[in-house]
Order: sequence, then structure tokens, then C-alpha cells
Amino acid sequence: MGRPRAFDEDEAVRAAVGLFGERAYDGVSVDDLVSHLGVHRNSLYKTFGSKRGLYLIALRRHLTDDVRPLLDALAGASDATAALRLVTSADLRLLLLAAIERAPADEEVACEVKAALASVDRAMADALGVPADLAAALTAAALGILLRGNPDNATTALTRHLDPLP
Repeated sequence: MGRPRAFDEDEAVRAAVGLFGERAYDGVSVDDLVSHLGVHRNSLYKTFGSKRGLYLIALRRHLTDDVRPLLDALAGASDATAALRLVTSADLRLLLLAAIERAPADEEVACEVKAALASVDRAMADALGVPADLAAALTAAALGILLRGNPDNATTALTRHLDPLP
């Protein structure tokens, strides 16, 4: 019989979400994970299989803990301005990094990212009662603002032009 696990798996996954969300997959080494998560190397491999295994679990946790609440909030958005502000204020760092860094090289990550972005598009379309292509364009604009750090207060500039939308 093996020794009992000396770490909280849930806490380790939450910490991994933060680490991967700050530094991306390629910016995090196994040594970084071991020291940041407080997990022994053997325990990390035994529990998660690999760095990639932990990354996938962390990405899915991010989708559940950060993207799902955004979808729920979008359902209550009163207009396009409110919806845009919800997306641009959400913590979507890991999703954006996954889309840019890992999705082009990892089919499983690509599927997770594609499904998450499609969910945001649907939530935007449903909340605003707009066609799917317009909702996707609004989502893309909001994510672009989020990715770029809202340069020159782009959110405010864009929302001024969204007033005619529902």
C-alpha cells in the first residue's frame, strides 16, 4: 500500500491554473510546477501523468471556474455594452493563452478552446438577440480588447458605437 497523498489535488490544480494563466504552457517547467504547487515530482507524475496532463486538467478547471460564470453572467446582460464589459472584465488569461500557444499544436486543447469560444458566442447571441455572426464579431472584439489590455480605453470607444444594438 502506498503512502497517502501529501497534497490537496484541488488546490494544486487551482494553483496550476494561475501559473499557466500567468506564464503559458511553454513558460512553465516541471520544476516550476513542483515548487509552485508544493508537490513532489513523483506525486505530480503519479497524479497527473505529465505536465500536459496537469495542463489539460487546469484548462478544464479554468473553463468551469472562470468561463462558465461568464456565460451565466452574459445571460443577464441588458445590452451589448454590458455584454462587452462582462467579457473584457473576465479573467480569461488561460483561455487566451491556450488559444494562441497550445491550440495550434495540440488537438485536444484546440477542441476545448473552440468549444469554449463557441459557448461565449452563443451566450452573446442569446443575450442580445443578435445573429450568430454578429455575436461572434462582438466576442472577437471583446477578446481582442482583453488580450491587448484595453489600449486607449478601447472598451469605452467601442461601447459608444454599440448603443444602437440591443
